[in-house]
Amino acid sequence: MNWVFPILFLSLSFLQNPQIAIGGFDISKQFLEIAKQDEVFDWMVGIRRKIHEYPELGYEEIETSKVIRDELDKLGIGYKYPVAVTGVVGFIGSGQPPFVAVRADMDALAMQEMVEWEHKSKVPGKMHACGHDAHVTMLLGAAKILKDHSHLLKGTVLLVFQPAEEGGGGAIQVVDSGVLENVKAIFGLHVSPALPLGQVSSKSGTLLAGSGFFEAVITGKGGHAAIPQQSIDPILAASNVVVSLQHLVSREADPLDSQVVTVAKFQGGGAFNVIPDSVTIGGTFRAFSKESFMKLKQRIEEVIIGQATVQRCNATVEFSSKDKPFFPAAINDNTLHAYFQKVARDILGPSNVKTMLPLMGSEDFSVYQEVIPGYFYFLGMKSESNKKPASVHSPFFEVNEDILPFGAAMHASLVANYLMEFQDSETQLNGKHHDEL
Repeated sequence: MNWVFPILFLSLSFLQNPQIAIGGFDISKQFLEIAKQDEVFDWMVGIRRKIHEYPELGYEEIETSKVIRDELDKLGIGYKYPVAVTGVVGFIGSGQPPFVAVRADMDALAMQEMVEWEHKSKVPGKMHACGHDAHVTMLLGAAKILKDHSHLLKGTVLLVFQPAEEGGGGAIQVVDSGVLENVKAIFGLHVSPALPLGQVSSKSGTLLAGSGFFEAVITGKGGHAAIPQQSIDPILAASNVVVSLQHLVSREADPLDSQVVTVAKFQGGGAFNVIPDSVTIGGTFRAFSKESFMKLKQRIEEVIIGQATVQRCNATVEFSSKDKPFFPAAINDNTLHAYFQKVARDILGPSNVKTMLPLMGSEDFSVYQEVIPGYFYFLGMKSESNKKPASVHSPFFEVNEDILPFGAAMHASLVANYLMEFQDSETQLNGKHHDEL
């Protein structure tokens, strides 16, 4: 590392709050009780609404980052900025090993909010439609709890506020910055409108698919629609390409090896009686294994070029770019899975800790999991009053703010208890540490 993190002063909150238990998992439920206190809850709601009103896209999170830094300053928490362009990484604890991280994504989506309420997005064409405003808020809530109880932290917690999760590869830049170099584990969550409020769901091993994007330009020869024999029709070629791409999964993939190829972009032509010179198509492909992912990539290119050739057209295909990098599958560490279940059951009760099937969605949290043992899970926010909530990436998506205390307490408990367990086991095996972040 090319910088040294100063040792943080311990909080005096133990003297002010002697009822907080030391050691074991006794602190978990008390963290949730603290997060539910009116003062803390109202503070989190205010932050979340401020971020929601002014959504920012990937690597543009200037004001969001400022809100985060202002709150960390008020809490007396040190941080490094900028990380990955607009990201912030805060630090709580002794400044000494072990180091554990928890991550929240910051960016919004390029879509118009359709929910009419007092704190609707004030930026036309931009909206927090994936809950990242809640993610940031819950991590700040955890920061407040941890700062007030930093005497319990037998090591150092890194608070990773990451930009550009929505396809921009923000996690890649965070890893490349080196800020997580000595981190032993990292945790992350995502709000779920489908799960009941206060319920968590995850699994060990592969949780989310690896994903990539493709874009192809199919070029023919334009002309009048009434005399097609004098043209080479790229729309016809592109249509055959789309149909053929669907056969990659239905006829080439093992039915037990889940894969997806979706063409979601088809652009060409601007008049009813003119055959265009070219058509652009694009989409996403996903798989749970690297082998299947790379095979799909190879076959997508072969099919596009081959089918274009059959229709006398030319085709060029592009895949990964700086703006749309590949993301690996999200694979939860098996040891952390057992640990997560232990903490979650203590906070939420055994009936609220569920095991889920893998999803074809993707998350750039997987980038961290390639270099650090990591664990990702979903936290429910479905309320009794909203039986059919809108899904993420919908213009009608809404966050149930009652979720905020649960996320803050889960974050705080996972890292605080991890440091206790890790420090104890490491000290027994190796003696005291002397490394610094």
